[in-house]
Amino acid sequence: MFGNLFEEDEEEGFSSPSSKGRVAKGGDEPPPARGRSNLCGIKNQGGTCYLNSLLQTLLFTPEFREELFSLEPEELGCLEDKEKPGAKVRVIPLELQRLFARLLLVDQQSATTADLTDSFGWNSSEGTNQHDVQELNRILFSALEHSLVGTTGSTFIRRLYHGTIVNSIVCKECGNVSQRQEDFLDLTVCVCGVSSLEEALWNMFVEEELFEGNNLYRCAQCDRLVTAAKSAKMKKLPPFMTMSLLRFSFDFAKCERYKETGRYSFPLTINLRPFCEQTDGEDSDYSYDLFSVIIHKGGCYGGHYHVYIRDIDQLGQWESPEEDCKPKTQRKVKQEVKEVCEPKLQEDDPLSVLTAIIAQEPSKSVLMDQLGQRLMDKIGSSWSKRFRKHYGPIGKFLQSHSDVFMLVSGGTRVALKANLPSPVTEPPGPAEQATNSDPSAASDKGGPDQKPEPEPEQGSHWFDLNDSTVTSIRESDIEKQFQGKESAYMLFYRKTQLHRPSEALNNPQYKVPSHLVQVAQEENIKLQQMREKFEATNNTVELHLHLAPSYRLENGALQPANKEHNGSTTLSFDRRKTVGDLRLAIYQKQELWEGDMALTVAKSFPAGLHLYNTLTDDSVSLYRAGIYTNSDLFVWNGREVCGATILTGAEWEPVLLTVVRPFLGEVEQEMGDGVECEESRGGFENGGLGLKREARGFSGGVTLGEVKEALGEPKESLLCQEHKGGKRGDQGAGEGGGASGWRVFPPDDMQRTLKELSLKDGDALLVLEPQSFDSSVFTLNGDVVTVTTPSDCRWLQVEFRPHGGSRAEGEVEEERRKIKVPATGNMLLCEVKQRAIEELQLQEQPPGAQYCLRQVDCTGKLLPPVCEELSVRDAAVRLMTTLTLCPGNAPKASQLFLHFSVGTAPSAGMEMDIIVEGTCTVKECLKAMLDAVGLDGTCWHLRRLDWCEEVGEPLMDEDACLSELKISSGETLVVTEGQLPPKGFLKLSVWLYLDPKNIDTDFNHTDNGHAEEQMSEVVTLYGSNMEDLRSVGQVEISDEATLEDLKTQVMTLPALQNVCVPTTAFMRMWQMEGQRLARLLRGQQLTLRKLKLTSGTDLCVQQLLKEEDLGPKEVLLNVKMGVPGERCYYPPEELVWDASRDSSPRSLRTCLAAHYGLSPDSLLLAKHQPDKHTWEEISNWSQQVSKKKKKKRTESLLGAPFHLKDGDTIGIKNLLIDNNRDFVTLEDEQGQQRLREQAEQRRKGGEAAGSDAAGLQKKAGQTKSRKPEVALSISVGEFR
Repeated sequence: MFGNLFEEDEEEGFSSPSSKGRVAKGGDEPPPARGRSNLCGIKNQGGTCYLNSLLQTLLFTPEFREELFSLEPEELGCLEDKEKPGAKVRVIPLELQRLFARLLLVDQQSATTADLTDSFGWNSSEGTNQHDVQELNRILFSALEHSLVGTTGSTFIRRLYHGTIVNSIVCKECGNVSQRQEDFLDLTVCVCGVSSLEEALWNMFVEEELFEGNNLYRCAQCDRLVTAAKSAKMKKLPPFMTMSLLRFSFDFAKCERYKETGRYSFPLTINLRPFCEQTDGEDSDYSYDLFSVIIHKGGCYGGHYHVYIRDIDQLGQWESPEEDCKPKTQRKVKQEVKEVCEPKLQEDDPLSVLTAIIAQEPSKSVLMDQLGQRLMDKIGSSWSKRFRKHYGPIGKFLQSHSDVFMLVSGGTRVALKANLPSPVTEPPGPAEQATNSDPSAASDKGGPDQKPEPEPEQGSHWFDLNDSTVTSIRESDIEKQFQGKESAYMLFYRKTQLHRPSEALNNPQYKVPSHLVQVAQEENIKLQQMREKFEATNNTVELHLHLAPSYRLENGALQPANKEHNGSTTLSFDRRKTVGDLRLAIYQKQELWEGDMALTVAKSFPAGLHLYNTLTDDSVSLYRAGIYTNSDLFVWNGREVCGATILTGAEWEPVLLTVVRPFLGEVEQEMGDGVECEESRGGFENGGLGLKREARGFSGGVTLGEVKEALGEPKESLLCQEHKGGKRGDQGAGEGGGASGWRVFPPDDMQRTLKELSLKDGDALLVLEPQSFDSSVFTLNGDVVTVTTPSDCRWLQVEFRPHGGSRAEGEVEEERRKIKVPATGNMLLCEVKQRAIEELQLQEQPPGAQYCLRQVDCTGKLLPPVCEELSVRDAAVRLMTTLTLCPGNAPKASQLFLHFSVGTAPSAGMEMDIIVEGTCTVKECLKAMLDAVGLDGTCWHLRRLDWCEEVGEPLMDEDACLSELKISSGETLVVTEGQLPPKGFLKLSVWLYLDPKNIDTDFNHTDNGHAEEQMSEVVTLYGSNMEDLRSVGQVEISDEATLEDLKTQVMTLPALQNVCVPTTAFMRMWQMEGQRLARLLRGQQLTLRKLKLTSGTDLCVQQLLKEEDLGPKEVLLNVKMGVPGERCYYPPEELVWDASRDSSPRSLRTCLAAHYGLSPDSLLLAKHQPDKHTWEEISNWSQQVSKKKKKKRTESLLGAPFHLKDGDTIGIKNLLIDNNRDFVTLEDEQGQQRLREQAEQRRKGGEAAGSDAAGLQKKAGQTKSRKPEVALSISVGEFR
């Protein structure tokens, strides 16, 4: 649920194993087969881990699974008929049957829930929304019960999961007992302040709650308020007991949700006898065994679910984790060997860390979305904190090291390559063979030396099912989920007396309908055919064969004898065949080959072809020999090529060096192949000396002295390497200075090899004879030779763009002319511009036309004009680069070149330009910009662009100069309308709540024209009361002002002059979100900063008939009483409920009973959900009190699942006179129908409209807000 670890690199991607080891010939890779556990996982659709965990629990509940499979097609219908009008097809149970059959019988690593979620009525976005698994458990069971109405399975949910609780109240004076029963699907148990499940159950079912003091109970027999005791007991125990742990709580001090992460233990076997009403049965009647633990990892706003499950029918292959199943002495010896053999992990080297992580895995691979967590476990820090700054995203790092890492299993796992970068290949070890799943190794399994599988430990067969991944765990691992951010969230217990028949063990087909078995078998056959076809078409490798007669040894490497042909031929071959088969195939193609034939792995280098190891074992497959597609093989006799002995191996890899010698233009006119004179790259200003370069290859194992001999140089000659140490300033010249430095090799280096000197392809080697220092071109200073030659960097390319930045319509390529201007590092840029204008013949342009030189960045965007008073070197312009000549003026050294726009952030290429002095003030800069666009007035100010190219903070100090504010050339400023806001001031929009009863009397006779103009905008809010709001203007106020100050200033708005408010206590103020009343502001003396109001917030004021000062725990509710016998309500009333001492349902019911003058026991309450047009009934009994700790164990209505807040609507039914317990009205049914129609429209084609709307929102520059929480629902058809 945390999303893909490499999502930022999806566009980049890097080579999959097929691109290295095989030739992909089309077709998608078939889904992988089941792993070693022989159990099937479930794919995560993006946010459905909560659904996957619950489905796996239901699958491994044998009784549930068999009840579901017992439903016949005649009862459920046929999925093929679901689109037919009038057909009653019970889609949800049918899809659940199909999914369970796939999970049990189809040989694939993971199954998809797409068909099942489609049957729920979920659209594509539902798969990415996070939801609560406890909520899903209730909703899914309710959907199944509704789907199975009228079938033989209509009661199986109730038979398996429903239990009964008896709530009793005993009068302490007359002994009268009042009892009420209620059913439960799962028990919600408290976590906060409780250390174990047993303690929570004790508080719920053993402790009594006393009604005494101010909290007395009205006894029906005594007919007065008396002292009483309330308790609860379980009357009927279901076969399966589900415990939902209340891990999430609400902190009223911080006004935020949080997760309880303290230790909370639960037993593997629990006896519920102490909590039951009847206790005279056998112990087995009350004993339950734990078989499933759903675990939540993360916080209260997001996370990930997975599940620990006991495989009751032993359908999977349980294996003890590798380390713990070995004897203690063996583990100790292995650890000592590991410490000796493995070097210490270099935690600062990401390549070393990631390689170690993957190498330590038994499968030699890691799931891509788990790599970040493994890294955190290994070094105690995340990739972003430790390595991202220097190495970039982890995905790009893996991509840049594709010689070490590769993607396997369809891109879901990352593994180490079987061969390191060196082409010297060896047959991989057993672990690597298992990792790479060599096709030829299939016959090696099950040999006579194979050891039998170890017997499962007592109490084992526990598995961790984490979406697609299934791993074996120990029973002791469950204790790790008692506490922490990753901890148990739901517990599933099974009656101990439930026994499984022997024929169900190790039999996944047990009780599965025959038609589903047949479908699974057909799917397995299809998968097998797909895998065979995929292997057949993806095991062909293309080999490049290099025949010895076509090569000769030159410069330490093999070169093609014919320069026009590379000497290689391509051969397609099955990598599952052996080296002997390949040798035979080559013999058949080369009929004229005589003598022995050796096949040697080769690799092409810039210097030529080099040989490594020879394939000598004819019985090994190409796969095991490390031969992949595009591998190079050299075919020869194994001894010599054209009479020359060939040195093989990595230590003799050839290096292509650039040999540099002095060159006299008048004397040395002839140069051979591969020689390049720097005169040809630019010409000399005054003739004279230059440098000639020649590419020469040498074996990496030869010494530097042998290189000097091969070059034919005398012993007194000096060999120099291009000087790369030190700063530019130490080399005598800058970027355009025309000088370069070389380090002289000391005499000791003459005996060292090129590999030891770390010389690599392309390195330059300067050869100087002693007389070379007679020229002023070469200067020796210690061991550094400085070469000053005007041919190093002598030109700048100038491109003329007559239309400035971007290509205008109708501009042809010829108009963008390019010329080369001779230049040096000391030349002024104004001279460069003048030469370019002359060569481009722009003097004939209209007189007075101005041009400037501008650099271009890597994206093609024009940078600010360069200062023409500076030299090429001082302006940091690199020679041999391109400058653009554009219309416009160039800034002086003291000036700034700025972009600006008016009103909004500029689009690319649409901003305007201006040149101002760096010492001018913000006010002067603003005036210059206004003059440039023809605007006047003082109601303007300047703002900068923020990091995401949006209008940011204003420049507050108008008298500060631009250089003091660190504004540099190329920055963009936005001219914004309005006075400069004072520091700490907020700009708030104000709306007025209109009571429909008072609209006519208060506002139809206003005489204020401005008020009419302000109130012309009317917004009708959808909700329970359809409030009318009207805009009345805006206020600007300091964030240090109090709420009372804000109300006072709001009353000064012209549109509110006719509203009669004696004091601010007669005014209620709401904060709005999305044009709906969201939060009631309370606390007259609290500052706006403490109320967390920000600039741009919408506020709504409401006139009151009496004073009001609500406390922090007083909730303002809209309550409405149902009309007896009708599906409607009396007009709503406002009620202030004090929840400071008690926020339980009983407290709210008592408050409402006092308001209406009724008995609390006669009231039925429900909360209205206006977005879904549904009502959520509030339970009667939900509170227990512990006598031991005198602490309330309360189900607070301010927390889950009701979250009561200001403005919520509470419906009330008086059961004494109204038998209708349904709160839904006709308007609610119409609203639900509209929602279903809208969902159907979105499903059929609303995605395109949604993407267009998202695009419009993005263009409008709206800020990104937190994704709102979406209620979970499952759509079920009518089957009554």
